[in-house]
This record gives sequence, C-alpha cells and structure tokens, in this order.
Amino acid sequence: MTPVTVGYRPPYELFDVADGRLAATLRRAEAQGIDRICVGDHVSFHGGRGFDGLIHATAASALTERMIVQTAVYLLPLRHPVPVARQVASLAALAPGRFSFGVGVGGDDRAEVAACGVDPSTRGRRMDESLAAVRALLAGRTVTHAGEFFALDDVRVQPAPTPPVPIVVGGRSRAALRRAGTLGDGWLGVWVTPERWAASVGEVEAAAAAAGRTDVSWRHGLQVWCGFGSHGAARAAVAAVMADLYRVPFERFERYVPVGSPADAAAALAPYVAAGCRDFNVVPVASSVDESVAAVAEVRTLLAAAAESVI
Repeated sequence: MTPVTVGYRPPYELFDVADGRLAATLRRAEAQGIDRICVGDHVSFHGGRGFDGLIHATAASALTERMIVQTAVYLLPLRHPVPVARQVASLAALAPGRFSFGVGVGGDDRAEVAACGVDPSTRGRRMDESLAAVRALLAGRTVTHAGEFFALDDVRVQPAPTPPVPIVVGGRSRAALRRAGTLGDGWLGVWVTPERWAASVGEVEAAAAAAGRTDVSWRHGLQVWCGFGSHGAARAAVAAVMADLYRVPFERFERYVPVGSPADAAAALAPYVAAGCRDFNVVPVASSVDESVAAVAEVRTLLAAAAESVI
C-alpha cells in the first residue's frame, strides 16, 4: 500500500527574519515526522508581495536532513526555462533526492504576470513550451528548439540531477490536467472535491497514456488550507488570512478549508484518502507556529490510519 505523506508549509514571515525561528521550525517539523516542506512562489502579488520559491526551497533543504522540499507551486511561465533548469539542477545537487519541482501557471493576479513582461493570455502556452524544455534539460538532453516564446540552440545543463527531480503540475483546468499527464510525474490539486480529485487523476493518466507515457510512477496530491483551534476562532483566523492574500471573500474557498481540531481536519480529508490521494500539503493557520507544526503532524498520523482502513 502506498503510504500517506503530509507536507507542511511554513509561515512565509519565518523566511524574512534571521532570528533562528525558521531553522527551529523546520527541525521541529522533521522531528515530528512530517514528510515534506512546501513553499510557494510569487514575484509581485497583489501590490508587490512575494517570495522566490526556489530560494525558499534552497533554504529549507539546507536546514533539513530528511524531508522532501517541494515548490507548490513555482510560477514557471514568468521565467526563462534555461536558468530555471540550472537553478533546479543546483538545488538537486545540494539535496539529492529531496527536491520535488511543483509548477503552475499562476494568474490569480494578472498584474503580477504582466509585471514580468508576460502577456497573461499566453501563460498556458508559455508553460507548455517552458516545461517541455526544463524537463528535457533536467534529463541531460541537448535541446534545440524554436518555439513561440523561446529559441534554444544546442543547450545543455550538466550534470543532470541524480536521482531525477520529479515534476508535479498544479492546476484545475483541463489544460493543466493534460499538461500533468504529458509533462509531469504527478498532479497537485487544489480547491477540488474528492470526486473531482479522483476524476481529475483519471484525466491526467488518460492524457499520459494517449501520449505513450505508460511507465510513470505517479504521485498525485492535494494542497489544502486548514484553520486549527476552536472552530469559531479557527474559521475567523484562516478566513482573514486567505481573504487578505487572495483578495476575494473567504466564502469562495470555505467548502474546501477544514477548520477545528486536527481530528476535524483529518475527518474532512479522509474522503480524499478514500478517493486515492496519498500526498497532502497542508497550509496551516493556527495561534502559533508550534501549534501549526503539532497540528499538521497529528493530521499526518490520523490520515495514515485512515489509509490503512481503506480496502
């Protein structure tokens, strides 16, 4: 049986202050059995906020010994594929076998996309072209390509990462599912029901089969915000954080956001386990960082037990 793995997204403010809290938090997460650290990525989100996902991933990999580090997700269409491939290869050399490259198109803030010199309407096509190039470069191949957005002439990135870096593709659109099937090693869902999660996995794997990809070791996952604490206080806290970040009412997300105790969160996520999901990234909102780590670790234990009961 494929085991359940659970990732923890540290609060971004821990990366902004050199006071030792980031290192202490990651060590605590590792000691409590959490499998993965996940970090996001934004360049200039809703008025200028941001954090570089590959830099945060590098910091997290240097401060941990066992855990996988995953970008969830890196906005690949905002960058040129060759320097991205070099950055990923360098990170993989620093932490062999411990980096998972999660990518997505973004677009929640179209101004952010435009600020990077990218026409927001082209980001899906740019993603396809760029991801194909990155995947080939990370495999050690020499790439010559004349496309709509990039021209490469006998480009190589050496040495190729060993073991290979898995690429996980995020997004809910049909284009994202096709992309995950043709260019990814897994799909990362967000804001989907268990039924839609399972159906989307079917679409991903059907797209892979149609492209002749029949030997992929799939790791499909779910990214989920959770509010921990007493139900009312947890809901209010996570609602405030998400409304401020995404600039839309919390009610648009509420059905997908477990709130309450770790047992409440695990109960809300158990239907995804029953649907076949084994990789979860939890974005926690709690009264303290220590509480958030402990809550995610407890959710991991409970979801592992739920997976054992699935026939």
